[in-house]
Amino acid sequence: MDIKQLLKERGQEHLLAEPLGGEEEAAFYAALEALDWDLVSHWKDPGDLHGRGVITPIAGLRRAEIQAKRAEFEAVGVEAIRAGKVCAVLLAGGQGTRLGSDAPKGMYDIGLTRPLYIFEQLIANLLQVTAHCGAYVPLLIMTSEKNDAETQAFLAAHAYFGYPAAYVRFFRQEMAPAVDFEGRLLLEDRGKPALSPNGNGGWYSSMKRAGADADFPAIEWYNVFAVDNVLQRIADPVFIGATILSGKKCGAKVVCKAEPHEKVGVMCLEDGLPSVVEYYELTEEMANARDGNGDLLYLYGVILNYLFEAKQLEKIASRSIPMHVVKKKIPYYQNGAYEKPERENGYKFETLILDMVKLAGSCLPFEVEREHEFAPIKNKTGVDSVDTARALLEKNGVIL
Repeated sequence: MDIKQLLKERGQEHLLAEPLGGEEEAAFYAALEALDWDLVSHWKDPGDLHGRGVITPIAGLRRAEIQAKRAEFEAVGVEAIRAGKVCAVLLAGGQGTRLGSDAPKGMYDIGLTRPLYIFEQLIANLLQVTAHCGAYVPLLIMTSEKNDAETQAFLAAHAYFGYPAAYVRFFRQEMAPAVDFEGRLLLEDRGKPALSPNGNGGWYSSMKRAGADADFPAIEWYNVFAVDNVLQRIADPVFIGATILSGKKCGAKVVCKAEPHEKVGVMCLEDGLPSVVEYYELTEEMANARDGNGDLLYLYGVILNYLFEAKQLEKIASRSIPMHVVKKKIPYYQNGAYEKPERENGYKFETLILDMVKLAGSCLPFEVEREHEFAPIKNKTGVDSVDTARALLEKNGVIL
């Protein structure tokens, strides 16, 4: 490929303004050749995340019904786990920046009288399930370009906190380029394109490209979960069994909203398909609407713990997940200087896992008890913080 000709055709000649040489130039050209140039062309059509279809309530499985059928659900889930049909996928590409740490978020220590890392607590949650089932599930960990080496070294140094290394695999999230408002690629450093993770909807394509699941051919269900909820139950056989028996292609663990305007994404139907709307996308009337029992019609808050059928994911991947073009403040390098903008100056490209839920075609909202399965760590103090998560962990018997 003639990279100079490519840049000319794409209107990206500005990338050649600063002369490079030798290995530096070769590395820069290789990075440019590896970019998804079709993706870059999307900048002219920024995605509108608020342009939604017709939103209606979705029926879900409430805790009382789950409890009544618990034994039946659990038996099916345990059987699937023992047959090697279930895989856990940990989305751990982020840093602990909002917690005051430059390390991967999963390495953050939430202990008080002893070290207790987020990764450690999540694996402890998973080990409870595998001990109960008498079988391990593959644990695939999605990292990012910036935290992959540190994450792998940390978990290896701690012997994966007791999880068998034979069942652990890592894969890096794919990166997407950033552009300015004219569609020109930005640089993050001399001879280095500005790249960022391609959103949480990129986990499946990143995993398949890396072949992270290749050693586990029996997988039929992927339980995808985020790194920041330290109470979540992973590869939960009751959740798995309920989803399988429902015949739906996807399951979503949800909590009932504490109040109509709680700041959580809400499960719904969009044009008849399962979807997630943000709290601010609900009208006042929708947010407060109630059913005959007095429950909110838009009741189910998502906690980013999903179960996807593998066959359906293959179909979704063949169609491609929508790419959202989002305005961001993007630090960049230009003319020998580093710039940190005070306002939005360009676009990043993101895929969203909520689009995967919609493309799955059907989804079972599965209610869990908030105080036992939802302790997100998003901030250092205040709401959804280290402090609130610690209080909930102690309430659930975890020694800090």
